[in-house]
Amino acid sequence: MTADTIADVALLLVLAGAGILLVWCARATASGRIGRNQLAGIRTATTLASDEAWRTAHRAARPLSEAAGWVLVAASPVLFLVDAEVGLVVVLVATGLTLALTVGGLVVGTRAVRREVRR
Repeated sequence: MTADTIADVALLLVLAGAGILLVWCARATASGRIGRNQLAGIRTATTLASDEAWRTAHRAARPLSEAAGWVLVAASPVLFLVDAEVGLVVVLVATGLTLALTVGGLVVGTRAVRREVRR
C-alpha cells in the first residue's frame, strides 16, 4: 500500500465514522435514548432548559442532522474514485455542507422549542 492509499483509507474511515456517529446521535437524541447532557446533541440554553425542550428540538432537527451525517458517509468512498486534488475539494464541500446542515438543525430545533413555549 502506498502512503496515499493509507491516507485515503484513514480519511474514509474518519469521514464515514463521523457521519455514522452523526446519524446515530440524531436518531438517539430524537427518540429520547440520549437525554440532556453536555456532550452530544444540540446544547443551547433553550434546548437544555428541560427534558421536553430537549426532545422537541431534536425531533425537529432530526432530518437535517441525519442528512449531515449521510453527506459524510456518501462523500467518503468518493476519495477512491478521484485524484488527490479533487478529493480535497470533495472533503471540503462535504464538510461545509455538513456544517450548514448541522447549523440548520440547530436553528430549526431551537425555533421548534420557542414555538412550543409560546403555546
